[in-house]
Amino acid sequence: MDDLSVPVVPEYAHRVAMYDMDRTITRAGTYSGFLMHVVRRRQQWRMLLTPLVGLAGAAYTLGLIDRSRLKAINLRLLIGPRFRRDEIAPLAESYADKVVARGLHGAALEQLEADRAAGYRVLLATASFHLYVDAIAKRLRIEDVLATRLDEPDGADHVHARLSGDNCYGEAKFARISDWMAANAITRDAAHIRAYSDHVSDHPMLHFADEAVATTPSRKLRKLAPTMGWTVVDWRAAKRR
Repeated sequence: MDDLSVPVVPEYAHRVAMYDMDRTITRAGTYSGFLMHVVRRRQQWRMLLTPLVGLAGAAYTLGLIDRSRLKAINLRLLIGPRFRRDEIAPLAESYADKVVARGLHGAALEQLEADRAAGYRVLLATASFHLYVDAIAKRLRIEDVLATRLDEPDGADHVHARLSGDNCYGEAKFARISDWMAANAITRDAAHIRAYSDHVSDHPMLHFADEAVATTPSRKLRKLAPTMGWTVVDWRAAKRR
């Protein structure tokens, strides 16, 4: 694991360690993996709709639809326009087991434990769906989670394939973080904040932190990080014990 060589932190009322999830804690993205995990175990005929998933991806690349619309379309195609939470929950749990067993950066887990030992409250902030993120967070002993929410207009029993609020990404993620801090009576001047992400879209969160760490960064973030004075680490090298 890379030594972050961080200085001794003075006393603050709050210490918060903010983590992105996909490709930061996990080795790969989890969104597509979750959809395929569900469709292969639930309604396999929906695999026939994967060409439409490809068309939706092309529409996003061309700028015809945004990320929120793309995620809703793919969810609708591969899981359905409306589904029961208790039907999907066991699949979310089994997917979380799979991710935690084989899909995490060992160095990320070590850093999580180091932050906890140093008195930091861990916040997981991700664009992935609460639908399965909560199950992963539970296995990582993370209680504070911000993730993309799905619409539940008729109560928690049924979930619709459309987003409730913004996709928890970029500036929208940072807005959720700000709201979370306010709800927990955490003011910026009374907090020491660490932030970890692999992607340049998390610039707002990283810029907000006292200690920003670009973890196994994307090309754009790797280029940006040194100009901002952010630490760069490669968590791929460390193996899980």
